[in-house]
Amino acid sequence: MPDDPRIMNVRFAPIAPVLLGVVSAQIALGIMTPLIPLMLLRQATPTGVIGVVASAYFVGFLLGALSADRIVTRVGHIRAFAVFAALAADAALLMALTSNPWVWALLRALIGFVMSGLFLVAESWLNDRADKTTRGRVFGAYLVASWGGSAIGPLALNFVDGSGWLFVWAAIAFSTALLPMALTQQANPQIGPRIRFSLAHLLRVSPLGVVVCVTSGLANSAFYALAPVYLERLGFMAGGVSVFVSAAMVAGLLVQYPIGMISDRLGRRPVTLAVLFLALAFALVLGLSGQAPLAVLIGFGTLYAGMTAPLYGLGAGQTNDYIAPDQFVAASGGLLFAWSLGASIGPTVAATVMTWLGPSGLFVYLVAALGSVGLFTAARMRLRAAVPIAQQSNFVPAPAAPAGLPELDPRSDPAVE
Repeated sequence: MPDDPRIMNVRFAPIAPVLLGVVSAQIALGIMTPLIPLMLLRQATPTGVIGVVASAYFVGFLLGALSADRIVTRVGHIRAFAVFAALAADAALLMALTSNPWVWALLRALIGFVMSGLFLVAESWLNDRADKTTRGRVFGAYLVASWGGSAIGPLALNFVDGSGWLFVWAAIAFSTALLPMALTQQANPQIGPRIRFSLAHLLRVSPLGVVVCVTSGLANSAFYALAPVYLERLGFMAGGVSVFVSAAMVAGLLVQYPIGMISDRLGRRPVTLAVLFLALAFALVLGLSGQAPLAVLIGFGTLYAGMTAPLYGLGAGQTNDYIAPDQFVAASGGLLFAWSLGASIGPTVAATVMTWLGPSGLFVYLVAALGSVGLFTAARMRLRAAVPIAQQSNFVPAPAAPAGLPELDPRSDPAVE
């Protein structure tokens, strides 16, 4: 009886602490996503500086992806999770005490670093607790926790209109994230070596897969960091901005599995090409809809977010189609590096374009990025035959921040043949 509630409790009880911690941490990040650009705008901060502050988070995330595992190895998963959550709370509180954007950039980099470590702990914990019969449901629960927390957080701006007090709320959420792990009676997972492929190696294996992962970082980081700036410049209040961001997050969650299923059936590259050009079309419409009511902007924003959210999963799947199953976990580090590299660059470049062209410059940047990769995808389809659909790997949906996502892939389990 696979649906027996007692069996479900046995399977999910060991992962409940980390899922609760992820939800709380993502709520904190969701609060800060629209709050920081809105507060910087109220201080008359130049758009370029806002882009640097946004990029700082992803620079820290990239550094964490490369080195945070040393902390986990040194003190274990539970203590490391507590350290990461506490540091994130400290950084959020310090942001409430100063309004200097360059100090905020440093603190955002710190939050990016510790969040990368937090996701590493969470995903390796879940991977350790799952087996081939439960891994799909475990990952599904993690996906809902990650995207769900990200969608809930921005709604806090409806209760406190862009006030610095919201940093305190974020700090409370970060602090709360450590409690389930600190109180758990579960043992630490065993710590094994983390083997990665270099970015150069992955580019030789699948240039398109890596480029699509980079594009996911370029597009999504810029959109979520600077869409609040675009909306505020159009005269919308913080409450409306928060609803826009939350709706985009919900759309990102809802489309992952349908688009993944379509790509499993029709092929990775045709679906990637369609997603890129649909996203380009919605970005273009958004850029031309500045005088439209907020409801219209939210509608097109969710359509755009729905098209770009699966890009990382499509890129990872494209790469995995060309490597052996026992190499999926190793490849995840390189793909994460590719995503983080794009995410580190995206907000700064997009903010520069907005400085030159005005608020709609965000969508000029997005159209250029998506269009370029769409043309590259079409070229690769002509140059290299695709892996037969029957032989391609399965699509793996991306959490809100794809940190080591293929580690939860059932195919990385040695027991799966």
